[in-house]
Amino acid sequence: MNAIILPRPAYEDATMHITFPDEAPGFDGSSLTVQFTARVDGEPVICAITAEALEDHFGAESALEDALLGAFRQGRRRIHSVCAEALDQSEGASVILHSGLFRVEGMESGHDR
Repeated sequence: MNAIILPRPAYEDATMHITFPDEAPGFDGSSLTVQFTARVDGEPVICAITAEALEDHFGAESALEDALLGAFRQGRRRIHSVCAEALDQSEGASVILHSGLFRVEGMESGHDR
């Protein structure tokens, strides 16, 4: 009898309890990032993803606010998965997700957008 193994978020193996509230992300034009909140063991931690990462991996057509926020919403699940792994590695300290992080083996459980 074969067991069915379903994909799960990478952060289920984290040493901390990491969740992502259903809050709207914010655009920071001075750093060209989209910022969002993670909760690590119940405490809010501000994280960010660069415009370059959103363009390279999530289809943002430009570094304009609307394009970046749309790409973030579309790739939210994958972004959160990679962010949780980065948070686990940083012991809960705030992280900025750069483009190269999405190419690192083991930083996410799947390759869906």
